[in-house]
Amino acid sequence: MNWNNKKVLVTGACGFIGSHLVEQLVNLGAKVKALVLYDSRGRYGWMDDVARDLKKEIEIIQGDIRDAEMMVRITDKGSYIFHLAALIGIPYSYQAPRSYLETNITGTMNMLEAARQKAASRILITSTSEVYGTAIKVPISESHPLQAQSPYSASKIAAEKMAFSYWCSFKLPVTIARPFNTYGPRQSARAVIPTILMQAAARKSDIRLGDQQTTRDFNYVTDTAHGMICLAGSKNTMGITANIGTGTEISIKNTVQVASEVCGGKLRIKMEKGRIRPAGSEVRRLCADSRLIRKLTGWKPLIDFKQGMALTSDWFSSRKAEYDTERYYI
Repeated sequence: MNWNNKKVLVTGACGFIGSHLVEQLVNLGAKVKALVLYDSRGRYGWMDDVARDLKKEIEIIQGDIRDAEMMVRITDKGSYIFHLAALIGIPYSYQAPRSYLETNITGTMNMLEAARQKAASRILITSTSEVYGTAIKVPISESHPLQAQSPYSASKIAAEKMAFSYWCSFKLPVTIARPFNTYGPRQSARAVIPTILMQAAARKSDIRLGDQQTTRDFNYVTDTAHGMICLAGSKNTMGITANIGTGTEISIKNTVQVASEVCGGKLRIKMEKGRIRPAGSEVRRLCADSRLIRKLTGWKPLIDFKQGMALTSDWFSSRKAEYDTERYYI
């Protein structure tokens, strides 16, 4: 699809994946509105970094997806909407589950309704591989049963169902993306790869982690963002749910070994009970079956894991003074 001069709204643009997505869309020629969460100090999250180079190319709007009327006002007729705004921390969802209902479910419904009222050309809803829970069979295809093993994953399942209902009821051009474990520059400190790399950058040989036997399918952030663009721009993907992943799983233990290689030092794992999820909530295995997105759009990942870890390590090393490696971020 030619994105030149297409009107695009990205919610959650202040976040990790959202900021990379905005960069790619602007570079493709799209006219991007970037919705960032309101901050009374005027900060735009990671869009502050993006705006240094692309400020003239982006319209940045402060707001909140829980405000239904505002979402209608900022949505242009016929626009393409990438809905990424969400609460994402799994440990925090144990402490504040109602916040996830209000942001992830009601917020998604507000965006769907804005898209319906403004006759959006497409709305891409960003879900998560966490909706699958622990894998019953691997690799995980889109038909895998959905298992809500945390309040976070439950809220994302509900948001997906709301989105699909708008496709069935109103023929709203909806696509649902289920990215597997995205990593890269700007990722939240609560995620496992930044946790490892921040401690390594601080010259800590003992890396404090939770369960090291779980496996994840790690996809570099620019590949995830490109997958979303491919899904939203394809005529073949309306009403479709598609995974975005590499099809390769790696344990957290082996992830630390790769980090040792790219950081140039021997890293050892020190397990901390406070970092372990409740037993029934832990997702043991995640590995994507991404044949559907490849078939429908031709997408495939371009950055292999070791290359991506090196790029991510360089970024965190350059900003290590900004993070507290003694703190457990939830």
